[in-house]
Amino acid sequence: MEAILVNFRLSRHRQTNNHMVIRVDGFDSREKAAKLVGKIVSWKSPAGKEIKGKVAAAHGNKGCVRAIFEKGMPGQAVGQKAVVA
Repeated sequence: MEAILVNFRLSRHRQTNNHMVIRVDGFDSREKAAKLVGKIVSWKSPAGKEIKGKVAAAHGNKGCVRAIFEKGMPGQAVGQKAVVA
């Protein structure tokens, strides 16, 4: 499935660089998004490196999910496509 990396996980004063909020095509409710928990997410950088993560939880009521990646994600990843397997 294709997904878009929407943003980093944010709080009032901090940004968590290895947590991302992801919007997956075809998932528009929290109940549907909860079925993705545990799936693997991978993003390929323009240099060819692949960073993998795991879907941790649903985020909000519109079908977004939160994924935890193995290392910090670069800012250029925001708005780009990832693959959920």
